[in-house]
Amino acid sequence: MKFEVTILGSSSATPVYNRNPSAQLLNCNEKFYLIDCGEGTQQQLIKYGFKASKIDFVFISHLHGDHYFGLIGLLSTMHLNGRIKPIKIFAPAALMEILDLQFKHSETILRYPLEFVAITADTAQLIFENSDLTVSTIVLNHRIPCTGFVFTEKKRLRKVIVEKLEEENIPLEYYPLLKRGVDLTLPDGTILLNKDYTTDSDEPRKYAYCSDTLCDGSYFEQIKDCNTLYHEATFLHEMLERANQTHHTTALQAAETAITTGAKKLLIGHFSSRYKTLQPLLEEAVSAFENTQLAQEGSTFQI
Repeated sequence: MKFEVTILGSSSATPVYNRNPSAQLLNCNEKFYLIDCGEGTQQQLIKYGFKASKIDFVFISHLHGDHYFGLIGLLSTMHLNGRIKPIKIFAPAALMEILDLQFKHSETILRYPLEFVAITADTAQLIFENSDLTVSTIVLNHRIPCTGFVFTEKKRLRKVIVEKLEEENIPLEYYPLLKRGVDLTLPDGTILLNKDYTTDSDEPRKYAYCSDTLCDGSYFEQIKDCNTLYHEATFLHEMLERANQTHHTTALQAAETAITTGAKKLLIGHFSSRYKTLQPLLEEAVSAFENTQLAQEGSTFQI
């Protein structure tokens, strides 16, 4: 099953040349989940070949503009393009007030249902579930209420050993039961033990998105054992005092977080505009956690 994330924006606070504010697009089994929606997100979708019409779920971490200023434009474009299917937004409650005000004064009545789910930043909770994955919030420590998100695949059905079943002429109608782990007795009395005709499916994968936060360890338990961890790395560690003042994280701290929580791969992003080149941030993180990559615009990562 496809489970990958494409980076649409990696800049903090303000856009800079070749870097847009925070936005990511998660593809899980060809269902698309937009994570944050900084200014210019819809242009980034166009640039990298994604259709906004395929996005049915939006997750907004907090109400600093670099994480949601692109949303009203994206929703308006969907309206103008004739969208009729619902879109579901998970975000702080105040965002609905902001959207209502925008639509009120532009005299816009959306052609499609906007289903809004208010999330809180004081308790980690399961906020979404479908046949492919679950989404839970991460309680982060920022200057305003802020959550991250953990996207966890659901365990898939067992895999049938097709060659063996075909060799023994087992009818196709028995395959679904075998996938569910059932032992079968055929009409002629033949017993099919599930373990002999199937293999276990892959272990579910987990993607954690840690947007803006002071690196205080309070959220580490919520992001343990991720296949891929995205963590903000706004500053180099030489600016630790500034990071603490603004409730942000350094590249070194992001790497140490990956080590402590048992992540297999680390993506760093949310870079300060003061850095014209990102190589020093990458080098700092890699010095502590080797499997680190830059979450740069246009890059797609397998979870």
